[in-house]
This record gives sequence, C-alpha cells and structure tokens, in this order.
Amino acid sequence: MAQEQLLGGSGLGRAALACCLVAAVVALRCWVARGRRQALSRGSRQQEEALEAMAQSVRAFRSQNPGLDEETVLALPLDQLVQKLKNQALSPETALYSYLGKAWEVTKEINCVTNYLGDCKAQLAEVARQSEVCGLLYGVPISLKECFQCKDQDSTLGLCQNIGFPATEDSVVVQVLKKQGAIPFVHTNVPQSMFSYDCSNPIFGRTLNPLNSSKSPGGSSGGEGALIAGGGSILGLGTDIGGSIRFPAAFCGICGLKPTSGRISKCGMKECVSGQLAVHTSVGPMAKDVDSLALCLRALLSEDMFLLDPTVPPMPFREAIYASTKPLRIGYYASDGYTMPSPSMKRAVLDTKALLEAAGHTLVPFIPSNIDYAIEVLMAGGLFSDGGKALLENFKGNSVDPCLGDLTVILRMPNWIRGLLSILLWPLLPRLATFLNSLKSRSAGELWNLHHKIEEYRHSVISQWKMLNLDVVLTPMLSPALTVNYPGKATGAVSYTMLYNCLDFPAGVVPVSTVTQEDEKELQKYRGYFGDIWDLRLRKGLKNSVGMPVAVQCVALPWQDELCLRFMREVERVSQEGRRKQI
Repeated sequence: MAQEQLLGGSGLGRAALACCLVAAVVALRCWVARGRRQALSRGSRQQEEALEAMAQSVRAFRSQNPGLDEETVLALPLDQLVQKLKNQALSPETALYSYLGKAWEVTKEINCVTNYLGDCKAQLAEVARQSEVCGLLYGVPISLKECFQCKDQDSTLGLCQNIGFPATEDSVVVQVLKKQGAIPFVHTNVPQSMFSYDCSNPIFGRTLNPLNSSKSPGGSSGGEGALIAGGGSILGLGTDIGGSIRFPAAFCGICGLKPTSGRISKCGMKECVSGQLAVHTSVGPMAKDVDSLALCLRALLSEDMFLLDPTVPPMPFREAIYASTKPLRIGYYASDGYTMPSPSMKRAVLDTKALLEAAGHTLVPFIPSNIDYAIEVLMAGGLFSDGGKALLENFKGNSVDPCLGDLTVILRMPNWIRGLLSILLWPLLPRLATFLNSLKSRSAGELWNLHHKIEEYRHSVISQWKMLNLDVVLTPMLSPALTVNYPGKATGAVSYTMLYNCLDFPAGVVPVSTVTQEDEKELQKYRGYFGDIWDLRLRKGLKNSVGMPVAVQCVALPWQDELCLRFMREVERVSQEGRRKQI
C-alpha cells in the first residue's frame, strides 16, 4: 500500500503523475529553447548595435573632415602607411576612421564583422597623447578574430552560452599590439566552435567570400580573411589548429602565416576545448603581402610579450634570416597522395617551382612519409582523444550550424557504434572507416602512447628533411575557395594543412595564380585518389571558380618562422614577376 501511495495510488493517479512529469520536461525544454532564442537574439542585436555605432562614428568624423581622400589612405601598403603615420604626414585618427568606414561597407555586403571594439577610441586617444611616435605599429588599425579577448567584450565563438560574458581584460597579444601603438578596432566572424574551415554560426550568420559570394571565405579565421581581402582591414590576427589561418588566406587571395605554436602568446585567447595538447593552436598574422606579416611578427616578438607571458621563449624577430638573399634548397611535392590536388593547385606548385629554379634556387623532390597515418590516426586521435565530449559540451542548448557538416552527429555516436561502422565501411570507404575508428575515448595510457607516436612521427619527418639538406618545402594549398557549406562535407581535404599542425612546423600561404578556363575544364575529370564521398564533395565544391585565387604553401622546420617568411617573400616576388612578364 505504501509503495502504491508513493507511486501515485491508483493507475489513474500514476498516469496523472506521468503526465505531470512529461509536462515538466516539455516546459523545461521550452524554457531552455526560449533562453537559447533570447541569447541568439541578443547576440544578433549586439552586432546590429555595433555596426550602427561604427556607422555613426564614421559619419561624425566625415562631417568634421569634409573632402578627406579616404581611398588614398586605403590604397597605401602597410609599410607606407606606417611611414606616413610615423612622420605625421597622416594622423592615426584618419587611418582609423578610413578603415572603420571601409569595414562597415564591406561587412554590409559579406557579414564579416561581429563587433566594433569601441575601446579603439580610448586607444586612439592614448596614441595621440604620446609625446613621441613609438611602437612598430604606431597608429595602425588592426582587426582581430573573435577569439582574441578584449576587455568588456564577448568572445562567443558562435556559441550562445558565451553571450553576455565579457572579458575582464585584454588577451596578451592585444596588450602587446596596443603597446606597439596599434589600434584594434573590430572583431571578425568565425564558424561555430571554430571547428570548421567554413565560416558560419547561428549568432552572426554566414560570412561570404568578397571575391565570389557563392564561395566560402574559409575558416576558422574566415571573417579576418574576408575583411582583409575586401579592403576593410590592412592587418589582422588569426589562429590555426588545422589550417584556420591558411584556408582563409588561400580562399580570399591574401597571405597568412601559422608560426611554430609556442612562438606567440595564446594567453587570454578564448577556446571551446581546453587542455588538448596533442595538437597545438598557433597565433599568426594575416595581410595582403608578406612584408606586412613580417612587420606584425616583429611587433609581437617584443620584450612586452615576453614579460606579459613568460611561457613564450624570448626569441626576438631574427632580421638577418628574413633579409637574407642566399639561394635556398627547396623540397617540393605536387601532391600528398592523400587529397588529389585540383588542376589549378598542381599547376600553381609546378609553375612556382619553375620560377624559383629560374631565380637560382635548387628544387628537390620531397614528400613526408605516412601522411595518411598522420591525418587519420595522429591528428584525428589527438583532437578527439576524449571521443569529442569536450567539444560536444559547447553544443548543449545550441543549434548546430550546417557549416559543421556531420561532425557533431558522428561525435555523438557511442564508441561501439563508431567502431561497428568503421568495420562495415572499411571495404568501400577506408578513409572514413579509419577516421571513425580514431574518434574514440582514450585512457591516460593510450593518450600518452598517442603523444609518443606524434613525437616519433615528427622526428621521422625531420630526419627525412635533413637527409636531403633542405632549407624549406613548397607544397600545394587547398584552393580555390570551396562553395559555401562544402568545407564541412569534404573533411579529407584538410590533409595539406593539418600535416603541419601535427608536425608543428611553421607554414604560410601565398597567392600565386588564379583558376583558368582550362583548369575548370580539367576539373570535370577529377575523381580523387579514393573516389569516396569526400573526393566527390571536394570536386563539387571546387566547381565554378574561374578567376578565383590559387595559393601555394611554404613550410620550414620548427622555430624557423623567419625563414618561412623569407621563403614566402621569395615565392611572392617570383610569382609577381612571372605575372608581369605574361602581361
């Protein structure tokens, strides 16, 4: 009797209790959904308010400075802009509002800016108060990927639970930029959670490629790449854990550098997964030319950063390495044997090889061993050693953006289902089968063993490199830009970038060509090396790209970031000269 009373007495009572419980669950879900909608609405409203504040600031400045030739300011390369600011031929105020106005125009077209950093006015005033011009980036407006925390501003990563939690202080790199005289002025868009090389999220929506609105700007530093390519910023900072600087640079036709992971401070940077140490994130610059990347690195690698973050090795920028004109011994490959290069990718590498040889450099065939093992086992296993649980925590109460493809669906599968699917898919889809099998929760011992395997692989590639006495390596870079939503469907195509995150080698991207009609025609024959769903989707994503930029990737050994930049500058020089000769 007591048990019956506890359960609600009669059958009718138990039914009533069950209905109440169901109603409570439904009400709770509705409450959570309403909270999510309110958070998303608040995030969208904050973006609208930020853009309106930008517009008002620009209108006020223009009304007080009629006849100002902003186009001339925007046309200045970074080195000339810096020179005019330092000799006071141009005021920091004029530079800032010229770029604010352009950034507003660009983002109205392609949705790349998420927030106006109103603190830029205080920084502008601070710069103006200086009795002497100081800092390598004195008066230079700079844009920031949204993950770089700025005091009193949200860094949402496209996730609604991060709305309304502003940072209490600037991240270290933002503090260093300010000490160098720079003026951070906007945050730029990212894909939800930053685990995609596309650029869309439920809060701020989709960012488009400024060169072709049907194409992705790349990701996860997609807003940065789009804003710089659209002319709304002259210099920006991004992050890279699998190609997140290099994809946007290649897709948008600009330059970007992923330094060795420990070279620039990550202190104060917002991440959606903390404590993952198998594959390290890198902080790096993005701009329209290589010299601008070098200037940004010089500014960041200052005593200020080493004091603010003692975990960063105190290695100032090594000018002699960057300035050297000594001929290089360059390894190269036109394909990694895992992702078949598009016709334009292969042509870009081979044409660049020929130009480098004509300039007096030595080119040597070279390809790192076991790239499939590095991508499918080491990288996938390292990034998701907990079975994806930490990443999935970010999606509680969040809708999942289409740009992520099937990632969250796969990660939500129990280990045994992924294991079973891996066995069933192996005969027809071996790449996908191996990938699924790597996404499993690991014990501490298994994780340590994986770390050891990554170390062994890194040293094996370094040994290969040294046996050929190479200085640097030239590789293809995934390009042209994929159609929107296709990056999330063509996961295997990250092999050209992810390899160098696994190895933690510095790697940069330089645009060298554009897609031709002949490239587009040849793409019709593309089947990939595996003929699987990833290859099929990649071909579809690459279609209709005539005129879009094509890039190559430049790689150096760990801590040789200046040598990587020097090689990038040489590739930039010979490709520009090659194009001029064709005209």
